[in-house]
Formats: sequence, C-alpha cells, structure tokens
Amino acid sequence: MQCKWVVLFAASLLASSCNRNVQRRIAVIPKGTAHVFWQSVHAGAVAAGREFHAEIVWDGPPNETDYSRQLEIVDSMLNRHVEGMVVAAADRTTLNASLDRAAREKIPVVVFDSGVDSTNYVSFVATDNFAAGKLGARKLAALLNGKGTIAMIQNAPGSASTMDRERGFKEAMAQEFSGIEIVAEQYSMSNRAKAMSAAENILTAHPQLDGLFASSEPSSVGAAQAIKSRNLTGKLKFVAFDSSEGLVEDLNAGVIDALVAQDPFRMGYEAVRTVTEKLNGKTPDKKIDLSAAVITKADLDKAEVKLLLHPDLEKYLGK
Repeated sequence: MQCKWVVLFAASLLASSCNRNVQRRIAVIPKGTAHVFWQSVHAGAVAAGREFHAEIVWDGPPNETDYSRQLEIVDSMLNRHVEGMVVAAADRTTLNASLDRAAREKIPVVVFDSGVDSTNYVSFVATDNFAAGKLGARKLAALLNGKGTIAMIQNAPGSASTMDRERGFKEAMAQEFSGIEIVAEQYSMSNRAKAMSAAENILTAHPQLDGLFASSEPSSVGAAQAIKSRNLTGKLKFVAFDSSEGLVEDLNAGVIDALVAQDPFRMGYEAVRTVTEKLNGKTPDKKIDLSAAVITKADLDKAEVKLLLHPDLEKYLGK
C-alpha cells in the first residue's frame, strides 16, 4: 500500500511539472496587419507570451476595414478552442455575436485598442482615445495661437477608437477655442492613398487653410504626402496621430508639427497579460486606460521617446 501511494505521489509531481510547461494558446487578432502600429502590438503580445508562458497565435485581416474577414478569423479561433483571445475590433458591432459565443464557451476575451458594444469581455485595454483627441486639439490650437481654419482627415466610420479621438478633438475645439473653425472633414477609410486624396481635395477647396489634424496612422501618412506634394511644409500646421518610421522622419523634417503617439507595444503586452491573469483565476479591471503622448521634434532625442517610437521588433518578431 505504501508503494502505491509513493507511485501516485510521484505521478502527481510529474503531472504538475508537465502542466507548468504547457503553453496556453492565446489568439491575438488585430484590426489589420499592414501598418507598423500593429507590428508593434504583435511584438508586445509576443513579449508577454514569453513572460507568461503562452503561445501567441497572431492573425488579422490585411485591411482594417475588412470587417467580414476579421469576423471569420475570430470564429475560426473559437473553433480551434484557443484558451484565450485578444482582439481589436475593426467595427464596434460586427463581433458581438462571436463575443457572446466565447462567453458561453468559457473562452476569456480581452478587447484592446477599439471598443465594442457587447459587454461579454473580460477587460478593455486601450489608449484613452477621447482624451488623446483633446490633446491633439490643444496642441494644434497652441500652434495656431488660438485662431484660424482647420480640417480633419478622419479614419473610418464604425472604428470606435478613431471615432473617440475625432469626437474628443471636435469637443475640445468647440468648447475651448472659439477662434478656430473646422471647415472640412473627410474619411481616409484607413487607406494612405485615399487619405492623400482626401487631403488634396480639402487643400484645393480651402487654399488658405491654417491647420490639419489626422486621427490615424494611414490618415496621417496620406495627409503628410499631400502637404509635401504641395510644398506646404512649415506653412500649414499639422498634428498627426500614431507613429511610424516615415511619420517620425516627417516630424523631424517639419512636415508634421506634432505627433499624438500611443504605445502599441505596451498595449499588446497588457492585453495578453490581462487575459492570462483571467486564465489564472484572477479578476482584472474591466477597463485599463493607457495614456497618449504629444511628441514634437524637440522630444525626439529623449530616451523614453526613442523607446516608444522605435520598439525592438526584431527581438520579438525576428525581422
């Protein structure tokens, strides 16, 4: 009998040791995969996966407005019975039924970057986009000394994160800067070429425009291209949103006067950390707000800004 208990005890120790080495599969589904923002999110997710012993299954649509493709990916991950899911919803309503299904199947979901109408998720990890939009408005107003005409290159209807930025921007302008008028707004549909075309259209219709705000990375890149093509560098005040190598170059060259930058690496990290907390039996906060930062050319040599703008993608993604 004693030998039997010794064998059972040894077996339990072996099973416990094996369980500690088993990696949970965490699906991480971004809005899109083309832009450097999402590559930084991917790197942060991988960093958290390494720390918390999770296998990161990364997949997303190439285009941020391909709502049906993102839905297919989410449903395929549920069919694969991943242990947890992290998703940035391209549209605030499209994934609601899938999130309900995940809840029924006891698969914890953390929503990040952009919100959903459903409440069937563990936590929402994102930049406070409404506040970030206000930061952009105040910076542009300061550059214009509180007066002038401005325009907006918006992202896409249905994208909760960028809609919140745009709403915060417009509210701050309306309530705090009566000397500034928004004379035009156009969508880029999260496409750089369409953003450039939208900015060109606005600049043609309003040749004396004083300032411009773009609410996303593709909108910012396209608007910057339009400014350069019209030789308006230094003449038109431009506040852009998000960061990429090209946008940082344009900031350094004076095409862009300020960037409102998120921390996508930290966003990916925190989203994966939070879902693993839930899998470990903890109860994470329902909402985790991350702050944005306004960056000017003078800030580019600061160590913390360099780390924010240039995460080590090769270390985590091998490229």
